[in-house]
Amino acid sequence: MKKLILGIIMLMFSFIAISQVDMEVYVENSSTKTAVPNQLVVLKNAEIGYEMQQITNAQGKINFTALSLSGSYDIYLAESNEYYEVSKTGIILISNKNANVFLALRPKNIQLLAEITIMGSTKVNTRNAEVSSELTQEEIEMLPAEGRDISRLLFRLPNVVQATGFYPEAPSISINGSNSLFTNYIIDGLDNNERFLGGMKFNIPIGFTKNINVLTNNFSAEYGNTANGVVNITTRSGSNTTGGEAFFITRPGALIDAPSNFILRDLSGNQVKDGFQRYQAGFGLGGALKKDKTFYYINAEYTKDVKDNFLISPSLGVNTTVRGINNFSYISGKLDHKWNNNFNSALRANIGIVNISRQGGGLEGGTSFPSSANFQDRNSVLLASQNTYRKGNFKSETNIQYSTFRWNYARAKNTLDPNVTVLNSSEQQIAFLGHPGYLFDSHENTFQVQQKGTIYLSQHIVKGGIELITAKHSLYGGGNPNGSYTVKLTDTQVSALKAKNLGADIGVIDLPSDAEVLFYGVELRPQEFGATQSIYSAYIEENFAATDKLSLNLGVRYDYDNLSKGGSLKGDLNNIAPRFSFNYKLSDNSSLRGGYGIFYDKILYAIYSDALQQNTTSDDYKKQLQAMVDKGILPQNTDINLITFDGNLGATSNNVAYLKGPSASSLQDQRAKAFSNERRILNPNGYQNPYTHQFSLGYQKQYSENHLFYIDFVYNRSYNLFRLRDLNAPTYYDITANNNVPRTQTDADLTRPLIVETDGSIYINNEKLSGVARTVVMSESEGESKYAGLSLNLQKDKGADNYSYRLIYTLSRLRNNTEDINFRAEQSNDFDREWGVSINDRTHVLNAQLTYYPIKNLSLVGAFLIQSGQPINRIPDAKVYGTTDLNGDGRSFADAYTGNSDRQPGESRNSDRLPWSNTLDAGVQYDYKIGKSSLILRMDVFNVFNAENLSGYFNNATQSNQIQVGPASDGSLVRRNAAPPRQFQFSLRYAF
Repeated sequence: MKKLILGIIMLMFSFIAISQVDMEVYVENSSTKTAVPNQLVVLKNAEIGYEMQQITNAQGKINFTALSLSGSYDIYLAESNEYYEVSKTGIILISNKNANVFLALRPKNIQLLAEITIMGSTKVNTRNAEVSSELTQEEIEMLPAEGRDISRLLFRLPNVVQATGFYPEAPSISINGSNSLFTNYIIDGLDNNERFLGGMKFNIPIGFTKNINVLTNNFSAEYGNTANGVVNITTRSGSNTTGGEAFFITRPGALIDAPSNFILRDLSGNQVKDGFQRYQAGFGLGGALKKDKTFYYINAEYTKDVKDNFLISPSLGVNTTVRGINNFSYISGKLDHKWNNNFNSALRANIGIVNISRQGGGLEGGTSFPSSANFQDRNSVLLASQNTYRKGNFKSETNIQYSTFRWNYARAKNTLDPNVTVLNSSEQQIAFLGHPGYLFDSHENTFQVQQKGTIYLSQHIVKGGIELITAKHSLYGGGNPNGSYTVKLTDTQVSALKAKNLGADIGVIDLPSDAEVLFYGVELRPQEFGATQSIYSAYIEENFAATDKLSLNLGVRYDYDNLSKGGSLKGDLNNIAPRFSFNYKLSDNSSLRGGYGIFYDKILYAIYSDALQQNTTSDDYKKQLQAMVDKGILPQNTDINLITFDGNLGATSNNVAYLKGPSASSLQDQRAKAFSNERRILNPNGYQNPYTHQFSLGYQKQYSENHLFYIDFVYNRSYNLFRLRDLNAPTYYDITANNNVPRTQTDADLTRPLIVETDGSIYINNEKLSGVARTVVMSESEGESKYAGLSLNLQKDKGADNYSYRLIYTLSRLRNNTEDINFRAEQSNDFDREWGVSINDRTHVLNAQLTYYPIKNLSLVGAFLIQSGQPINRIPDAKVYGTTDLNGDGRSFADAYTGNSDRQPGESRNSDRLPWSNTLDAGVQYDYKIGKSSLILRMDVFNVFNAENLSGYFNNATQSNQIQVGPASDGSLVRRNAAPPRQFQFSLRYAF
C-alpha cells in the first residue's frame, strides 16, 4: 500500500509541478468609458524573468493565469495611433487571491480642454463580493508587532479582534466575534490548522511572510472547513536578486517597562510576571540558484523568553527565585522553479520547535518545587509541494502537503516519578514534588492533496476542485501512571527535612519513607488511543462577466467529515453549500457588491477525543446507558457498543506505604465498579457540521491612485453549533422562589432521571449499580448564533506624500446560546435561557494606523485601538450563599463561561460590560543606508500612555475580568488582570 501511494505521488510530480493565482486586466477608453477590445497588453516580472503578451477580448478583458507569487509584476500598453502609453508597476500577488487591474487609455483623437488625471489602475474589487482585507509586506514590517509574531498583527484588520479563549494557548483572534477555535489558517492556500483544538500548527514568523489576507465573509467556494473566516499567509520567495535580512530584537522587561500589579502573558498565552525578558535573532536569505529559473528563500528565527517564578515554603525554609526559559525556533525554506511561462513548481518546508517551561514556583509565590518542573512542547513540520500547469484556456493545479504536530502539554522533567502533594501537620500544602500528575501527549500526522482545474472562456471562468485532508490522531493522556500521593508529615518530619538544607532541590525520594499517606491513586489505562479524521471536499464555481460592468459568481461546495458519524454508522452527508454573489461596476473607480452563501465548519477532533477519553465500557455503565434508552433519553436505535470506549480512569488504594503504591495492573478490577461524577459518550445520532447563512452588501470607491474607501454590511445566522448536554440533569431549581436557599447536591440527585443515591450508586430494575456516573455528558450540534456587523474602511497608501493611514470602524453584535465546544446550560439543559452576547462581542471597534515620514529614511508609526468593553458574566458570591453551586448539580468551577458555574440570581448570561479599552502602540524607525543595503534601527513602544485596560485584549476566560462576583447593581469590579502596561522593544535589522 505504501508503495502504491508513493507511486501515485511520483506520477503526479512527473506531470505537474507554484503559481496559484490569476490576474484579470480590464482596459477602458477614459473618454467614452467603454471597453477597448483587441489591445495588446504586456505583463512582465523582471525579478523572475517572466514575460507574457495577450490581446483583450470584446469586453476589454484579459486573464493572465498561473502566475508565480515571486517578485512583482508590471503591465504595459505601448503607445499606438489611437492611445497614449499607460502602465502599472509593482503589482504584488497574494496566494489563492486573484488580482484585478484596471487600465484607462487616453485617446489621441480627443482634444482635452483642461488637464485631467487618469487613474492607471484600481484597487476596487470588480469580480466578486468577497469581504476581505490584507496587510502587505511593507505594512507588516512597519506596524508595531510584539516579538515578530504574526498573530499580533491580525487584529489590526477589520472584523478581527483579540479573543478571549478557554485555555492559555487558545488561538488569539476572533473573526466576527466567533469562537477562535474555528478560524481556518492556511499557508499559500494549504492547511495550517492544529486539528485537535484549532489554531496555527506552525506559527509563521514575520520574516517568512510576504502578505496576509483575511477572508471574513462570502468568500469563494474554493475555501471550506470554516464558517468563521480564513487567514491566508503568503510566504516569501526568492528572485534573480540576492537579498535578505539579519536581525536582533530585545525586550528588556522590568528594567524599563512600566510597573504593573497584574500578571502578563508571553507569546504562547502563558502567564509571566517579574523578571520577564525576551531576546530574538534570525535571518532571511533569498536569491536564484539559476537566473530566471530556480529561486530560493530561507528563514530562521529564534526567540528566548526568560521568566522568574517564586518558590516559597516557610515550613521548609525555602524562599527563592526559580528561573525558566521558553524557546521558540522557526525554520522555513522555499524553492520555486519555473519550467516555462506556463509551468511552475514550488517546494516549501516549515519546522517549528516550541518549548515552554513550567519551572516550578509561582508568579506570586508557590510550593511547586523544581522536581515537579515540566515543559509544554508544540512541535510542527510542514512539507508542501504546489504545482501549476497552464495550456491554452485551461489551468491545472495539484498541491500536496504532509504535516506533523506534536502537542505534549506536560512533559515531565522527572518522567518516572510519582507526583506528591506534601502537607504539614495542619494539613496545609508545603510542597508539590515529582511528576505534574497528568499526561496529555497528542500526535497528529496529516496528509492533504488538492486537485484544481480552471477553464477560461470569453465571458466565463469555470473552476472546480477536489480535496482530501486526512489526519491520524493519537493521544497519550490521563492521570499519572507512576501514581499520585498525598502525604502528611509530622512537625518532626518537617523539621528533619528542613535540616537537610536541600532548599529548592527537594525531590520525592527525600521525604521520609514512613510519611503518612492520605491518598494514593494511579491511572488504569496508560495507553495511547485515537482515530483518523478524513475530510473529503469538492467544489465548482463560475464567474460570469454578464456585461463589462456586471460580474456574477455562482458556486457550490460539498464537504464530508468522517468524524460526523460519532457513535452511529452514518455521518453527516448533506453538507451542500451553495454560494452566490454579484459585483456591479458603478464607475471606473467604484462598485457595488453583495452575496449569499452557506459555509460549513469542521469538527474539532477534541469533541471526538474527549468522548473517548472520558468514557468506559464497564457493564454497570452500559446498563445505565440502556436505562436512558428505555426512558427515551437516548434514541431507541442506540448501539451501546458504538457510543462507549475504554477511556482513562483512575483507581485508588488504602493503607499504602509511601512509594509502595500498587501498580495499575493490580488495580484493574476497580474499573468496573468505579463511580464517576461525570462521564461522556459518543453521540448516537452523530454530529452535524455547524453551518452559517452569510449575507453581505458592500460598496467600494477609489478616490485616487492611493485612496480607497469601502463599507460592508454582513449578517450571519449560524446553526448546529457544538455544546454539551447532560443526559442525567437534575430538574430546574429557582433559588429566588426558595428564599435564596441553595439546593444541596443530595436533593438535586433525587430529581435526576436516574436517581443517584448518597453512596454514588443507581438502582436500575432493582439492581444496585456502582460503576456509573452522576452526570452523563454528550456533545450535540444544536446551538445557534446571530451576527450583524457594519464595517467602514478608509485607507491611503503613501504614494508621493510623506504619510499613509488606515482607518477602520466596526459596529457589530453577536448573540448566541452556546459559547464553546464545552459549553453547557446553567440548568437542566435549558439553552433557551442561555441566549446572550458572545464572550468576544465588542459592539464598537475603532482601529487607526498612521505612518509618517518626516524626513528621508525616518518613519514614525502609530497604531490606535479603541474598543467598547467586553461582556461580564456575573456569578454568585459564595460568602452570601455558602456556595456557587446554587442548583446543586455539582458544577461550581471558576470557568463561568462554559456553564460550569451558576450565575448570580437575576442576571442573564453576559449581561454586564467592562469599561472601554484604548491603546496606542508606536514605533520609530530609521534606515541608515549603506550602499544598496540598510541598517534599520527601531524602537517599539506598546501601550504608550500606560492605560490600565481591563478589556479588549487576548486573555484566558478563567483569569480575565469577564467573570465577576455578585450583581451588577452593587458596582463591584474585581481587577484580576489587565492588558500589558507600557513596554519597550528594540530591534536592529540589516536588510540587503
